Order: sequence, then C-alpha cells, then structure tokens
Amino acid sequence: MRTILAALYLLFQCSLSAQENYVISIRTDKEAVAPGIFEPNLASLQKYKVPDWFRNAKFGIWAHWGPQCQPGQGDWYARNMYWQGSNTYNWHVKNYGHPSKFGFKDVINSWKAEKWDPEKLVALYKRAGAQYFFAMANHHDNLDMWDSKYQPWNTVNVGPRKDILAGWAEAAKKQGLPLGLSVHAAHAWSWFETAQQADREGEFAGVPYDGRLTAADAKGTWWEGLDPQELYAQNHPLSAGSESIHGIHKLWNWENGVAVPSQEYCEKFYNRTMDLINRFQPDLLYFDDTFLPLYPISDAGLKIAAHYYNNSMARNNGALKAVLFGKVLTDEQKKYVVWDVERGAPDKIQELAWQTCSCIGEWHYKNALFEENRYKPAREVIHTLVDIVSKNGNLLLNIPVKGDGSIDDKEIAVLEGIAGWMDINKESIFNTRPWKIFGEGPAADAANPINAQGFNEGKIKFSSKDIRFNQDGNILYVTVLGVPAEDVVVRALGTSGGGQKIKKIELLGSKEKIRWSRNANGLKIKKPKTAPNDIALVFKIRL
Repeated sequence: MRTILAALYLLFQCSLSAQENYVISIRTDKEAVAPGIFEPNLASLQKYKVPDWFRNAKFGIWAHWGPQCQPGQGDWYARNMYWQGSNTYNWHVKNYGHPSKFGFKDVINSWKAEKWDPEKLVALYKRAGAQYFFAMANHHDNLDMWDSKYQPWNTVNVGPRKDILAGWAEAAKKQGLPLGLSVHAAHAWSWFETAQQADREGEFAGVPYDGRLTAADAKGTWWEGLDPQELYAQNHPLSAGSESIHGIHKLWNWENGVAVPSQEYCEKFYNRTMDLINRFQPDLLYFDDTFLPLYPISDAGLKIAAHYYNNSMARNNGALKAVLFGKVLTDEQKKYVVWDVERGAPDKIQELAWQTCSCIGEWHYKNALFEENRYKPAREVIHTLVDIVSKNGNLLLNIPVKGDGSIDDKEIAVLEGIAGWMDINKESIFNTRPWKIFGEGPAADAANPINAQGFNEGKIKFSSKDIRFNQDGNILYVTVLGVPAEDVVVRALGTSGGGQKIKKIELLGSKEKIRWSRNANGLKIKKPKTAPNDIALVFKIRL
C-alpha cells in the first residue's frame, strides 16, 4: 500500500503544471479567502513587499511554549517519547509509564500552566528591547493553543483549560507590541508516526502505542468524547523510512516516500489556520515549513497567504503591514514571503529583508540547561543580533518557558543583560539599514555556509577583532564585538577608498572624547580608556 501511495504521489508531482495544479485543492466553503489584490498563485504573490515597520524593528522575542515544555526534557518530546531506547522514551517510562498506557495526550492532560502571567512576561520582553512578540499557536504535536473552532484538542478543552493565545494577544496589545504567531502543525501527519508504532523488544514488544487509539476506545477515560486521531492524525500507512527516528528530516518536504496526506487532513489544517488569522489578526505569521505549508502537494498554503495579505490590506486602509515567514526558500520564493533562517545566518548581506529564529537554550524548556548553566549569555545574543542586523536581517529570540508558564531566574538574567546593552546602544540597531559592507575581521573573512534551514550558528566565534557596520542616514555605526585590547582599525574607512568625510566620532554610553586618525589604510580609533559595557562597543560616526 505504501509503495502504491508513493508512486501515486510521484505521478501527481509529474502532472503539476507550472506549480499551479495541486493534488489536493482546498475547498473554501467554511473559511473563505478574503478578496483583494492577492490571489492564491505564485504570480500574484510576487506583489508582496516587506513593510518598513518590520525592517525597522530588528528584534523580537518568542514564547515557543506548549505541552512539550511540561516534562522539562527539551525538544521534540512528543515524537521521541515513542522511540524505544531514546533518552526521552526512558525518561517518560520512568516518570509517566509506558507510552501504550500514558501517551502524549496524557502529557497534555498533566499540563496546567498554573504560574503563567503573560502580562508580566511580555513586559519583561519589551524591557529587553523586543519590538515584536511571538507566541506559538501549535507545534508538530498538533494541539491548538486557542479556543479552536476546528481542532477539539485545544488548550480550552484539555490541559490548562485556558485560551493561551488570547492571553498572549492581550498582553502584547497592552505593551504596544506587534503580535506574531507561529504555526508548525502541518507536519503532524508524518512527525507523529512514531506514535502508531510499538516497542521493538522487551515486555511491551509489539504492543501499539496510543497513536492508534480512536474515539471508540475512550469509554471510561478522562478523554471520553475526544478522538485521539484528531490529535495524532495517524489513521494512515506509515511513510517510507519512518522506521528510523531520523527519517522525518528526509520526509519534511512532502516527498521521498512520505505518506500522502488526506483531503480531510489538509482542509482541517487550512481551516484551523484561517480561524487563527481571523480571530487574532496577527501582524506576523510564521510557518515551520519549506516555503508554505503542505506545498506543493496542496494549495492550502497559497490560499492562506493570499487571505493573510488581503486581510491585512483591508484592515490597514490598503497598506500591507503583514509579515509571513517560510524556510529553505529559493531566490524566487523570497519575493513572496520573508525568509526565516533557523539557528544561523547567511555570510553576506541579503538584498531582501530576512529573519533568524534562534534560542538561548532548546526550543522547548529543558531542565538540564538550567541546572548546568548552559544558556546562551547576553553577550552571545547581542553579537548574533549585531551580525544579523548588519546583513539586513532581524533576530527572533526564543526564551524557553517552563511547563508551569514561568521562566527561570537564569533566563531573566540573560534578558536583563540584553536590556542593559540595549539601554545604551539601541539606536545602533533599530531603524537602521546595511552599509556597503557588513563587516571586517576574522569572522567576516571566514566562509560559513547555511545548511538546509540554517544551522550554522556558533560555527564561527566572534571576538573583539570583529567589526560590524550599519547606518541610519548620514550616521554610520561601527560595532566592535567585544572590548578591544588595542586601537581599532577600520580598513573600509581609509582615505584611499574615496569615502565620505568624517565629521565626528562618539562612543555610545561614554562621555570620553574619542581620538582618531585616518590615512589610506583605514580609520584608526584610539582604544577608549573606559569601556561603557563589556559586550560590544558602538562607535557612532557622523559622515
């Protein structure tokens, strides 16, 4: 059966004409696409232009929070708990029981978010310099974090019994921050395939995990009245390669043997996402997908994008203020949506605006990172931000939230460190644009290519010998990534290049008079007697 489905998929792929005919065409009778200048096709989406407010914002903070944070075991808990022998499986069996008896649906039931205070958290994020705030709407675990019209497995019906997104949205509104929502659920179809498998050996060998349960099995349980298949979406044959826990990476792009999703599955995803947009009117919408969700097997993503853009224009007197993100984009696709790079950055300036999404720990809260002091420090976050901004990008930073809805004191310390640097130097970040080159120094000279979604973060270390540039009108900001041990030489500002005349140089956060000289080889700035911070020094140069 699996082989036949794979063959059908390849046949369907070959029949696509100019990427405009799709195997699964979404019906819009329940959630209509808003009328407007954008239509659900590639040619129409080329009209998109990134709004200036996003290009000016530069820095956002993300609460990548959901039920997988409850165990405190880090990323992809809901997938890995069903893989016998994995650390997650072993921890789950020890603390909850065997996944045939206590599955992820039961983890959701144990999640109460009892200490969650969205107003307090979003106020802290704004204090740290965030210009927009992101909340996770759903993850690959397929639980909707709002009172979802189309997904009964949502946080109002189960788990916290709270409309999580409504709380986040209200907090962002009070702080005057644009609201972003991230949607990851398109891949639950294959990501959750581990839930329909079984132990390979031992006492429970061959006993199916709870991913095969249906509503008929619910009698007398806490989840009576709910269908586990609405959560796990596993009423289908396994994809080719799913016998390996790492097989999901090969299957991500709806090819290479992935089981073909059903019409019902694709339409449910479409309706859920349209409901999300219409209820919360997010300023930013992030898809954890290659280009758009369910593309190219379905036109769901194209219809969602057209609706999202048209809806934004209707709400803003014809101005398009919406920002939509996709991953692993071609140069052509970067014209339709904003390129998101996961845990990494390109090694040169990009013509179009883009964003890095990264994290000070793992995406989902992990106790061990707190216990072992392994969060990224504020210094590393700021260096990453400065590098990204110099290349025409924004940074979206996740601060992992514990299952109870709080963040720990070490995370708060990181945020306070970011805030302290921003208090002095934020003018060098917000409202700026790239200069003619992004930087100088060892890190700028080294090649650091992106791998798939990104994942080149940390492969090159920044030091006080690294310089980054950006500008705001006739002001050039020269940022040294550390405290220099000697005089700073900026080669790009030498007189031999015929550059502009330098009128004045200041050090942000300092009243010290900056001494400097200039010749054909570069601009030489005397090392300041006192550094106003120990993270990154910003020289403000008036041209």
